[in-house]
Amino acid sequence: MAKKGKKFQEVAKLVDRSTAYAIEEAVELVKKTNFAKFDATVEVAFRLGVDPKKADQQIRGAVVLPNGTGKTQKVLVFAKGEKAKEAEAAGADYVGDSDFITKIQQGWFEFDVIVATPDMMGEVGKLGRVLGPKGLMPNPKTGTVTFDVTKAVAEIKAGKVEYRVDKAGNIHVPIGKVSFENEKLVENFNTIFDTMMKVKPAAAKGTYMKNVTITSTMAPGIKVDPSSVTVK
Repeated sequence: MAKKGKKFQEVAKLVDRSTAYAIEEAVELVKKTNFAKFDATVEVAFRLGVDPKKADQQIRGAVVLPNGTGKTQKVLVFAKGEKAKEAEAAGADYVGDSDFITKIQQGWFEFDVIVATPDMMGEVGKLGRVLGPKGLMPNPKTGTVTFDVTKAVAEIKAGKVEYRVDKAGNIHVPIGKVSFENEKLVENFNTIFDTMMKVKPAAAKGTYMKNVTITSTMAPGIKVDPSSVTVK
């Protein structure tokens, strides 16, 4: 295991690893333990009691955070005709079809999210081997395969984040920046926590919400007490 730096070790002393903090306290600690010289991203990690190997326990979707993520996402829309014009009017950064497929095949990745109309998925599917490993493939479950491109682009620009359980049953989601007001980070956290509870698979047995941790870039993780969270 790599040895942690001096700054990390110093701020780690502020965190009691045996304690699960109320979300408001956890956010305070995220601010205190941040030592990055840039506006670090705050992320939440959930360890869930699910078996991702089973189709009925796979969790994937998207949610719009009320206060955004602090990052403006660059959106590429694959569409033709009127839908292409609609995407441009909605504020998409790039709109096209085969021309962008060729660019991506040649190594172009100056975008964060792809939206595609269903009639374009036959062509976009050719990029599966390239986009899949990067988590960039459009998917109906996350609202990125749709004819309602106006809504899709607007939500992404407003702070829509995708979540997907990994092979170990974990989900990582950004909830803002260290510079955010505490209340905004708490509100974003509550929104994604509420979403995780609502998407609990019926087939999941035992303890569902096993562990919840928030952290900022490079800083130590801080356990959150799920019972402290206000859900709708």
